[in-house]
Amino acid sequence: MEFQPTRSITKENPYRICFVCLGNICRSPTAEGIFQHKVKELGLGSYFYVDSAGTGAYHVGEKANATSRSVAESHGVSLLSRARQFDYDDFNEFDLILAMDASNYANIMTLKSGTTTTQVDMMRRFDTEGTNEDVPDPYYGGLNGFEVVFSILERSSKELINQLTPHILNE
Repeated sequence: MEFQPTRSITKENPYRICFVCLGNICRSPTAEGIFQHKVKELGLGSYFYVDSAGTGAYHVGEKANATSRSVAESHGVSLLSRARQFDYDDFNEFDLILAMDASNYANIMTLKSGTTTTQVDMMRRFDTEGTNEDVPDPYYGGLNGFEVVFSILERSSKELINQLTPHILNE
């Protein structure tokens, strides 16, 4: 099913996306970095505002995991963000919040109350090879786990961009 954003995307009103995992040091900063890299490559960087967060406060202020950064850099992607905790105000700040797994999706939905136009979904909804599954946490795995996660997030980001670009209004 094709994703439908709740509004058109313009340079004056960029589409705001937040990627969310547990600690905001592996999966979500990797998704953020890949998405930023891809939209810049396409000349669409000014149409999007991208951030990431964690549902837990375990690593607030820290850089992305060293292995996540190394794997991303080997693919030409920089991970520059610092970990922060997801909170209720993010529903007012973002158009789309993408959870990396079912547990974090449930944590996000627990915070969501009242009326908001913010859409919340699973990142792998956009994965052409594994719709609506969890993005596995590579934290305790070896290097291969980080490579697998990078591939999943790269595929998912490409498809997300493909589904969002028809909603960009060139003014």
